[in-house]
Amino acid sequence: MHLSLRCPVKTPNCLLFAASAPDYSPCATRTEWHQFWRSISPNTNINLLPLKSTSLTLQYSNRRQKVLFCQKKQAPLLDCRSIEEVYDSLAQHLFSTLLQIQDFDSKYIVGLVGPPGAGKSTLAGEVVCRINLLWSKVPLQKGSKGEVATILPMDGFHLYRSQLDQMEDPKEAHARRGAPWTFNPDLLRKCLYTLRKEGSVYAPSFDHGVGDPVENDIHVSSEHKIVIVEGNYLLLEEDTWKEISLFFDEKWFIDIHIDVAMERVLKRHISTGKEPDVAAWRIEYNDRPNAELIMRSKNKADLVIQSIDV
Repeated sequence: MHLSLRCPVKTPNCLLFAASAPDYSPCATRTEWHQFWRSISPNTNINLLPLKSTSLTLQYSNRRQKVLFCQKKQAPLLDCRSIEEVYDSLAQHLFSTLLQIQDFDSKYIVGLVGPPGAGKSTLAGEVVCRINLLWSKVPLQKGSKGEVATILPMDGFHLYRSQLDQMEDPKEAHARRGAPWTFNPDLLRKCLYTLRKEGSVYAPSFDHGVGDPVENDIHVSSEHKIVIVEGNYLLLEEDTWKEISLFFDEKWFIDIHIDVAMERVLKRHISTGKEPDVAAWRIEYNDRPNAELIMRSKNKADLVIQSIDV
């Protein structure tokens, strides 16, 4: 049986991988996976446990990393026992990728997607902090001691309130703010193009107090080699969004039950001063429809990260 291996981690100690057979048969036999891992990482202690045919557990010294891999056209699922393990695994994965980068003028860009309330900003921040900490321990001859990883949030690419005011139905535009058509994907595409071509870019942030973007508030410098772009609609297939996804070296999706996500968003709305009934209305009128659309893009991801409550 011919196997097609897809491994976004381009290093011998990768944790995240998937395999698929062209005929949609199970990915690989246990013996084949054992031989594959021995060939690329002879020092890794691999313990194949009697799990489902689409599961593999890797034993790394005193800890286990369980990776679920699926048949063709399905993304692998990162399945960890704690949120800290999720952060550590993803950071180590990207750090290993960083060490393999030959051209230090290049960028490794990850698109991180999930519905509102999934924890995208938190995960991106934790992973970036861990990568930068690991980088600070690398010998000086390997590179600069500045930050090597950073975050580029999609929030800064909201349309301005004044632009919503000019729409055919301004009231509806403000009520649906956060839907795909209330963003400026053309500007995001231009930003990512500049980042790829020139190695650095200034991007807008979003001031939640004012309710509008702040131009050129985020600087992704030439020193930043790992960039996590986090946002809701980065994997959509419509119009400009489809072009945006082509800029990513990897595409991650945080999977969460939509009701759990909406409970988190409801608490967030109330914490910012909205009355509970107003917050609940906004959830049903805007946030949930947006989340349902985002969830349908999960199959475009290279890796699915299971949300874990802390």
